[in-house]
Amino acid sequence: LIYFLAPRGRIMKFAISSTVLWVACRTVSASASASASSTVQKKPYVSPKALVNGEVKLGGFDNVPAQVLGCCDLHTITDDNSCVEVDDNSTLNPVEIGAMPQFSEEEVLAVLESSKNAWDGGAGAWPQMSMNERIERIELVVSYLRELREEIVNVLMWEIGKNLKDAQAEIDRTIVFIEQVIAAIKDPSNADFNAGWQDVSGTRAFVRRAAIGIMLCLGPFNYPLNETYATLIPALLMGNVVIMKVPAVGGLVHLLAMEAFSKALPPGAINFVSGAGRKTLPPLMGSGSIDVLAFIGGSRAADILIRQHPEPHRLKVFLQLEAKNMGIFLDDIFAPENAAALDRAIEQAVTGTLSYNGQRCTALKVLFVPRAHAEMFANRYSEKIDKLRVGLPWQTWGEGQSQITPLPNQQRVSYMKDLIADATERGAKIINTKGGVVVGGNNSTLMVPCVLYPVDQSMKIYDEEQFGPVIPIVPYDDVGSIKKYARDGKYGQQASIFTTNGNGTTAGILDAFATIFGKININSQCGRSPDTLPFSGRRSSAMGVMSVMDSLREFSVPTVISYKMSEADDVSEGVAINAQSQSKFMKSIF
Repeated sequence: LIYFLAPRGRIMKFAISSTVLWVACRTVSASASASASSTVQKKPYVSPKALVNGEVKLGGFDNVPAQVLGCCDLHTITDDNSCVEVDDNSTLNPVEIGAMPQFSEEEVLAVLESSKNAWDGGAGAWPQMSMNERIERIELVVSYLRELREEIVNVLMWEIGKNLKDAQAEIDRTIVFIEQVIAAIKDPSNADFNAGWQDVSGTRAFVRRAAIGIMLCLGPFNYPLNETYATLIPALLMGNVVIMKVPAVGGLVHLLAMEAFSKALPPGAINFVSGAGRKTLPPLMGSGSIDVLAFIGGSRAADILIRQHPEPHRLKVFLQLEAKNMGIFLDDIFAPENAAALDRAIEQAVTGTLSYNGQRCTALKVLFVPRAHAEMFANRYSEKIDKLRVGLPWQTWGEGQSQITPLPNQQRVSYMKDLIADATERGAKIINTKGGVVVGGNNSTLMVPCVLYPVDQSMKIYDEEQFGPVIPIVPYDDVGSIKKYARDGKYGQQASIFTTNGNGTTAGILDAFATIFGKININSQCGRSPDTLPFSGRRSSAMGVMSVMDSLREFSVPTVISYKMSEADDVSEGVAINAQSQSKFMKSIF
């Protein structure tokens, strides 16, 4: 079957010999009409599997694996050749694309035992390897991931609705990140890994970083590979042993990647656990054997996990959590002479709010606009939204690919509807065409973005993180109210300021925000990249710093080897030099 998106929101079916050609279109408004075409990607099926103690287990699980549904199988209910409305006569139904093992407590404890043996109090094969050896093993993992690229891309599209371009970017960026981390370790100027002996106040010291222990790693659904591997790979390179909890949504890519780790790493260096978190995680955390928690997700779940550890004081915690990133438009950018700057700012706001349907922690989640210009801005912004291409992840249009794609499940759709209903009941209006409409029937998760205006503090969308295609526009009267929103808010990840003037107003906002947010963007959307810069946050947005170098530091501890320099001591220096020549830990990677 081949699907084509054609103008005016209609599906057309043509019979050509034994081949059936479907022509379809989904547009938000007449102004957004554009032709599009797409060859339906081959529906994947990922069999249930688990990596435990170096072996990929394909069956014999204690519990029946859970069905994994893809977001987007298109069906029509007409048999003639007439054009029909997509909304009324076609449906987007979830389809089975794999199965996920549901670990029992016994299986979870077996994983924990494997990890404890692999760590062996720091004496296991993986933590005792030299850095060079671990790098070689991770480079082997990367080579296997390259071979899996097309499979991973296809699964990302089908399971979490990521469009083709973004799915390709996720695997490619992940590989680049790993390569950058390895390059940073090998950099001769990197004192964390390549410094020699130093003399400090009569002491000769050698400092190098080493592993912490057993890490429990939990990644998100929206960037299941890139975000997870940004913690997982640096932790492994430093010699930690990892237990990875596969996410319930977005987890199939990890099943695909298991073979790469099983071929490259020694038994137990990494184990995978899957199934309901409320059943699989308490035995791990409650054991007290977890030394590091790397968690990307919600703050409530993070708090629960931490409290389950019997000795939380010794648990090294790395968290990347929610955000309510502000997009702030200052009054000066609306002056007639700054029309080009405003155009660019609106484009950045569109991308910042709705890239991957707004399902990014770094997305702009609320737009603040001076009241005098707010209605004009809202209308111009909405016009841009109406032109976005809404469709299936693999569909290509004349000017590009689908920009709005299905959400991963009905729970996300329900939450978006709840936020919209609450805001409209309290006075906000949906100001874009078909905002909040779900295309494709009751089982569909393809939602047209919804622009809400005017939004105020009485509405849930004002301060709750929506993590989806609902955009609140808040009119403001003075800059003080913006500062108060940031100061009193729960989150502290990023903010974007759109202005043409670096005057006292802008400087005052920067000063106020410097102790609230981890990153302040000027005239651009929020984002994590480039990966060489620190990605941080405050409050309930983050604990720890993610970047090429910072990730290595987060999952390691500096170890100091030293001796006193003394004319009377003619032994210690010789001991240190001889030991260094034979030590894997002290061995240079050059």
